[in-house]
Amino acid sequence: MVVIKASVQIGALQDRVWDIVSDLDREPEFWKGTKSVRNISRNGNRVVREVTIAFKDKKCMQEITLEPRNRIAVEFTEGIILGSKSIALRGGGDGTTLEARWDITMSGMMGIFTGMIKKHIRSGTEQALYAIKEKAEG
Repeated sequence: MVVIKASVQIGALQDRVWDIVSDLDREPEFWKGTKSVRNISRNGNRVVREVTIAFKDKKCMQEITLEPRNRIAVEFTEGIILGSKSIALRGGGDGTTLEARWDITMSGMMGIFTGMIKKHIRSGTEQALYAIKEKAEG
């Protein structure tokens, strides 16, 4: 498994940041490694969806749990990526800390590329967090 962590301090209230990150259909706008999303089902705070990632246009299945204003828990259940991603928010004063944590592996024969993919995911995660920061502060 590969663990990737990144965070950013945002000069906006937690509710403002939550409104951006919890709009799951906008994920490709911020996360450049996500080409498209297709929601399959939604039951309260749980979403099942298919995601097409930038790596060879591969598809992954995800189960997402929204914990309002606090965290988005993503489980990669099928496809080229297996494991989890978490987006957590912590508010304080006039700002919010936004943290991303990946705990993943590449499935099957793609496992040999896990190290190479780690650099791309880390870079994409940092880029996404700063894009969210820019949107929230703008």
